[in-house]
Amino acid sequence: MKITAVRATPVNIPLEAPYLWSYGSLAGFSKTIVEIETDEGLTGIGEAPSHAHAEIINATLAPRLIGRDAIDIASAELICLPSWQGISNNIDYGLVRAFGGIEMALWDLRGKLWNRPLHDLLGGAVRRAIPVTDYFSFREKAGPYGGETTPEEVVDYCLGLKEAHGTTFFEGKFYTADIAPSVRMLQMLREALGPGTMLRIDGNMAHSLTTARQIAREIEPLNIRNWEDPCGSLYDLKALREHTSIPFSVHSLDLRQAADLGVPDAVVTDIATHGGLGRTVRFVGACEQLGLDFWCYSGDSGVASAAYLHLCAAMPHIREPNQSLFRMQPLDVIEEGPFRPQNNVVPVPEGPGLGVTLSQEKLQRLHRLFLDQGPYNKYHDPDRPGVFRRLPLS
Repeated sequence: MKITAVRATPVNIPLEAPYLWSYGSLAGFSKTIVEIETDEGLTGIGEAPSHAHAEIINATLAPRLIGRDAIDIASAELICLPSWQGISNNIDYGLVRAFGGIEMALWDLRGKLWNRPLHDLLGGAVRRAIPVTDYFSFREKAGPYGGETTPEEVVDYCLGLKEAHGTTFFEGKFYTADIAPSVRMLQMLREALGPGTMLRIDGNMAHSLTTARQIAREIEPLNIRNWEDPCGSLYDLKALREHTSIPFSVHSLDLRQAADLGVPDAVVTDIATHGGLGRTVRFVGACEQLGLDFWCYSGDSGVASAAYLHLCAAMPHIREPNQSLFRMQPLDVIEEGPFRPQNNVVPVPEGPGLGVTLSQEKLQRLHRLFLDQGPYNKYHDPDRPGVFRRLPLS
């Protein structure tokens, strides 16, 4: 099965309302959707995590792949990526993430050719309902959505999710320079949702070690399941460990440093960060060997989300709930999307390959959104537009 065409299309995936985090306000995500056509009439789909990867794929990687065997993923990597030591030395991670979108599409082609879901190709499903969290944060107002600017309003939002959708797994942003409203929000959530509800928080490196120590004293009694990126480095996390038993997670891929320092407790990444599914599977195995939990983070379209649902189905070690912004995403590029959790889980797609169908109409609509709006600015500060924040905030 030969590759006849490769297309990469940048799209905007909006959120129903911008959420506030350590860097400012985030209105959505700009991604790249990958399509790989073959001489047997099959098309594989993948996703790269930034709009900037579309240019890398279309101009650099696509010409190298035309005429190649679509099943031979190892050869595709050899012609698309230099050695990993060279990539690390030159910090050329954009190329890795761009190839991650291509590799995902090649796995989708394998599944379609052999008429098997991706999780079967990864060894078989050990679970078919994937646990996920629903997300909360202070949010800006956008039409009928958002506008949660006080702890009381965030609590009402989460109680609404629990009543309507059975949500008892929550994760939210803890980022404010004045920590009092964030602490109060967590205290009120624990009181309102009860001791059986999972609460995880994401600091996005908003705070210094000194402030993180203060936060730890305040929230230690609240049974926080996990605290992501409370500080700016693993060395800070090691020092913070002396002051709290709350588990930590990070996005860092440096497992050697994690093993040396004894932190974090979990790693949270996406598939393309590793250069594709194959390397992600090996990374999860390394986490298991080191006793580190692993879960996937959020903000993708239904294409990459389907891939991580299959990954979680096939990997016994991915036991903790994955991050999910599904509830906040009104639009998607797949016919079946956006996914919607119910009672804390999303079913694994069961069709061949990724098990989802790319909608050309939706793809073009979200591509037009990208062309009209430009890429989303992940670092927009509504308090000081045009100026980038500096961390830590406090």
